[in-house]
Amino acid sequence: MTTLLSAAQMRAIETEAIATGAVSGLTLMQRAGQGVVDAVLARWPDLATAPGQVLVLCGPGNNGGDGFVIARLLHDLGWRVEVCLLGDPARMPPDARRMYDRWSEAGPTRRFGEWAEGASGEAPALIVDALFGTGLARRLSDDVMTVLSGVANMRGRSERAIPVVAVDMPSGLCADSGRSLGATLRCDLTVIFHRAKRGHYLAEGPSFCGEVGIVDIGLAQEEPTSEQAVGLVEPPDSSLLGKSNGHKFDHGHAWLLSGGVGRGGAVRLAARAALRAGAGLVTVGCPLAALAEDAARLDAIMLHPVPDGASWADILDDRRVVSVCVGPGLGTTSRESDLVRATLTAPARTRPGGSEPEPLAVCLDADALTLIAQDPALMKLLHAGCVLTPHGGEFARLFPDLADKLSGPATTGPAYSKVDAVRDAAKRAGCTILLKGPDTVIADQTGACAIHSAQYHDAAPWLATAGSGDVLAGIVTGLLARGFSTIEAAKVGAWLHAACARRFGPGLIAEDLAEQLPKVFRDLGL
Repeated sequence: MTTLLSAAQMRAIETEAIATGAVSGLTLMQRAGQGVVDAVLARWPDLATAPGQVLVLCGPGNNGGDGFVIARLLHDLGWRVEVCLLGDPARMPPDARRMYDRWSEAGPTRRFGEWAEGASGEAPALIVDALFGTGLARRLSDDVMTVLSGVANMRGRSERAIPVVAVDMPSGLCADSGRSLGATLRCDLTVIFHRAKRGHYLAEGPSFCGEVGIVDIGLAQEEPTSEQAVGLVEPPDSSLLGKSNGHKFDHGHAWLLSGGVGRGGAVRLAARAALRAGAGLVTVGCPLAALAEDAARLDAIMLHPVPDGASWADILDDRRVVSVCVGPGLGTTSRESDLVRATLTAPARTRPGGSEPEPLAVCLDADALTLIAQDPALMKLLHAGCVLTPHGGEFARLFPDLADKLSGPATTGPAYSKVDAVRDAAKRAGCTILLKGPDTVIADQTGACAIHSAQYHDAAPWLATAGSGDVLAGIVTGLLARGFSTIEAAKVGAWLHAACARRFGPGLIAEDLAEQLPKVFRDLGL
């Protein structure tokens, strides 16, 4: 798993490296600047053969020092370099001031206000944003936002595209949350140092960062502690998804509960996904009146009448029921409330690959989340075997205070992030939570956390279709049936869900998703 750093973690790594003498700040700055120049010329090879004019925006800190290195390197390559500095050089950190002095031997530096007054001149061929990087901890001032707006307007007036490159982080974007602290330049390329930060993948981060590339500047690859670590969800190990020889019950029996007549479409989508994900067998439990409707649409998936909570509790006494999905198309009457209660109070059982009894593995989605939000007694029954898969509205009903904090304006950095909200919610609920979205965040009650950002793929827009969340719940339920831990089922499920959308492409509807799973498995080498 690729670890995503916070701004504080990145600062600590740099500080430790410099304090121990492993590397100097000047060396890190020189490597960073060279890395940006190399990345720019690799991304736009025509700029290497035809140097033009470049505008380098330098901030008052070490990110600005990186900018002065970039300015000097491009000047040496024959570029006409215009440097604009925010702040007073005398107040810059020592290493950044040294790089300013070195640049001053090659060319002049204009102040922000001076550049804004003359911004109607020749449009540059390239803009480098080295204002704040990961160090921004306050909302941008009006004068900075005015200059950033001027740069954006200049790009808009130009008859040709002007690429913008961010140094580590687009200025104005919070490195921890991906939220804008005022105006933010929309970049075509963001060159990241050492490791990606959480803000590159959260909230507005992907839309402002454009393409991302990571430059090794020679820092040690220490891992944050497990309580601090946030990982990026990556393709799963194919060995975890393959099947060994055995009986169908060796791969788990998954149950999914359905609502009444005319409400079974969502659970049928989820049930098919659970079976495609590898559950040994799958049963849909529904009211007696809905049996004929569901039977007409299901073949490999079994059906069983579940009229009420008491009958459902009896079924759950069978320890071969390994995982349950409750919520898609369920309804919110007293019957459904009883079903949720019986599910959450079911006896423990041993899952495939396990040796000790564990709480029943449960995926709670849609109407089940509404019922839990309405009834504090149900909320108290949540346990470590549960995976909640809310979208933003459902999360707000379950955890209104956290949702309000997340949606409030970002005025200081690090701003409250989706990672913070989901971690806080998971700790409060005592279970795993997968908060859906283009930047899906997954966390469990121990603080373990991961981000799946579909925004860097073409899948995200096509997943915005009715029923896609039901399919995700089904995939997670199938993986739980196979013995995956709650957080691994959520992470692998999120990745498979997006991979299915990428595999199908434009025109995707929810029915298409589960049918792509065999192709995705083959792509993984199964």
